[in-house]
Amino acid sequence: MTTLVKPAQRPANPNFSSGPCAKRPGWSLQALSDAPLGRSHRAKVGKTKLKQAIDLTRDILQVPADYRIGIVPASDTGAVEMALWSLLGERGVDMVAWESFGAGWITDVVKQLKLGDARTIEAGYGELPDLSTVDFDRDVVFTWNGTTSGVRVPNGDFIPADRKGLTICDATSAAFAQRLDFGKLDVVTFSWQKVLGGEGAHGMLILSPRAVERLESYKPAWPLPKIFRLTSGGKLIEGIFSGETINTPSMLCVEDYIDALNWAKSLGGLDGLVGRADRNFAALDAFVERTPWIANLAKVPATRSNTSVCLTIVDPEITALDKDAQANFAKNLVAVLEKEGVAYDIGAYRDAPSGLRIWAGATVETADLEALTLWLDWAFQSQKAALKQAA
Repeated sequence: MTTLVKPAQRPANPNFSSGPCAKRPGWSLQALSDAPLGRSHRAKVGKTKLKQAIDLTRDILQVPADYRIGIVPASDTGAVEMALWSLLGERGVDMVAWESFGAGWITDVVKQLKLGDARTIEAGYGELPDLSTVDFDRDVVFTWNGTTSGVRVPNGDFIPADRKGLTICDATSAAFAQRLDFGKLDVVTFSWQKVLGGEGAHGMLILSPRAVERLESYKPAWPLPKIFRLTSGGKLIEGIFSGETINTPSMLCVEDYIDALNWAKSLGGLDGLVGRADRNFAALDAFVERTPWIANLAKVPATRSNTSVCLTIVDPEITALDKDAQANFAKNLVAVLEKEGVAYDIGAYRDAPSGLRIWAGATVETADLEALTLWLDWAFQSQKAALKQAA
């Protein structure tokens, strides 16, 4: 058997996880030296840091001045569920999903909130549903970028400006890498550990004036736990949107988020971040185009994510295997790359079709992805040779 030569080039940073994602280039613990540890988040120093994080978020994401931005508990999941529990029920809702996280929001609405007038509009992995069937006289819940399928909406053109319902958008793997059309979005959520490579457990909730109006005029039929309450006496709790968090945040994580935001600002803000993610995706896509054994899971080029890039193995000898054997082949490929120390956490999400999921957000260096592609080819060829030897 011929021994395959390992590539000489290695990624300098082998962290390609889709969350938590790679730290920014050049990051070290020294970046957190100004964190007010041991101090109250209610003290002036704590509130100042939290307000700084909110203000930098507005600046870099180009959030309209009349939209509120709040730091909330429990990562993106907490932010989304806070919006669902607080806002839904005033009218019917269309739940739009094409991967596992969107499907999770359907479970929330149909099985937990048990809303009677909830339509589901779904598509399989690799595709977008027919967005022309969405009724924007109703509330609409959707993900901008499907983290586990690598399928995104190309833009917000499918959303009418004169909609009657609210649009609730989970943008956790899109924010800071894709251009969100805030004029078409009433609720936007994300977490720190995705595109900016921050730490987990904190969510961001962005509300349009229309969302605030709903909060102040509509009271859900179900009780709300403390961490979901955005109003008091029928009025928005404005403090949440100026740094007075509902519960205690980690000031170490806040400092880390501020560091990432300042790094983003040094790149030129959103344009710099989007440019880096686009170049990263282009490097992976060029590899896919020249490599016959692999393909993008997202079928339509305009819908392919520039962050959570999902790839499927299409070599005829592998696709001829049964589904379990195909899944094992992909897992073994991922495992050998981890053993070599050149790529961590690049397996497909557990609910998704077997294959690879490689993060290409702005904190990843293009040169590292280019080096990774050499190792992907090596790992595929070595695993295929092992398969033949075992036969």
